[in-house]
Amino acid sequence: MEPGFRSWVEVSRRRVAANYAAVRSAVGDQVEVACVVKADAYGHGAVEVSRTLAEAGARWFAVSTAEEGVELRRAGIEGRILVMADYARLSREALEEYGLTLVVHSLEDLRELDAFAANRDIRLPYHLKVDSGMGRLGTLASAAVIADTIQSAANLEFEGLMSHFASASDYASAQTALQSRAFEALCRELCARGFLPRFRHIASTNPVAYGRRDAWHNMVRPGLALYGYISPARGDAPSRILEVEPALAWKATVISAKDVPAGARIGYGGMYTATRPMRIAVVGAGYADGLSHRLSNRGQVVAAGKLVPILGAVSMDVTTIDVTECPSIVPGSSVTLLGAEGAVTIDAQQMARIAGTISYDILCGIRARVQRVHIA
Repeated sequence: MEPGFRSWVEVSRRRVAANYAAVRSAVGDQVEVACVVKADAYGHGAVEVSRTLAEAGARWFAVSTAEEGVELRRAGIEGRILVMADYARLSREALEEYGLTLVVHSLEDLRELDAFAANRDIRLPYHLKVDSGMGRLGTLASAAVIADTIQSAANLEFEGLMSHFASASDYASAQTALQSRAFEALCRELCARGFLPRFRHIASTNPVAYGRRDAWHNMVRPGLALYGYISPARGDAPSRILEVEPALAWKATVISAKDVPAGARIGYGGMYTATRPMRIAVVGAGYADGLSHRLSNRGQVVAAGKLVPILGAVSMDVTTIDVTECPSIVPGSSVTLLGAEGAVTIDAQQMARIAGTISYDILCGIRARVQRVHIA
């Protein structure tokens, strides 16, 4: 596909839908799936991805901010939208207007949200987040205090109780088991006090992929799996029960190609020196597009079905590659930064290992000026 852009990503709707179906099949009909589409669906385009997921049967969507939820509503997304990491005072106006469901992280926020609902004479659903051991968002209050606060919030509906794992892919650590037990204990204590929310959820992609069924409760929140990735497990992990495929390919156009002699210095700082006569190509993507500067002199791209190295520094707007063995590459040709050409593949996890980061960072780092093209 040659859409005529300087740099673009192609997102496969078919693969997004298939990945959702794989998650849906893995957890079964008794577990709800809240599709995490925050951060512009991890760089895949939140509106189009959410439409695809809705067509595939998704009923819940999870975002980070109220603004992200409003964007989906304005685009016609009708499912439930869970706002997971916003500041309650900034998001509560949108809850009523756009039918969003807030995750509340503290009992003080819960009381203020109740007062807001009372002043508007409305009733709002919410999910309460508890800190089960990650040390980030969520209340650390006891079950007794939580129950008293829920009881007093007469204008709110306690619909969900949630938490978040810190080390779900690390089977050499006891942290996930400890968090899971803490969350289950709190669920039992609240139930004993008469508060059993409709949804209980703590698991994201990895607890689903590696079959931590005791952590699924009756809702899971897959994010990365929807886009075709599962973080590698550490330690003595069980076999995966979930297989998915990357939905995104990132491509760029060759702006220039030329022959350089041995000894030619390439890019800022002369970071690379040609060891032989070479043919180089300059492609229209750099760190301002999200191609990590850490890939300088280390990364690779796929050109004419071959892995070729990045030469010298990744610049703000362009990157130089070695196309000596790719005579078909000329100005106007495309190369693949992420994705496959035939049997040759570069995926976000491979790129992340070279750049010293994680696949989430690679995907979410693809900037807005890179065109999104959604294909069948």
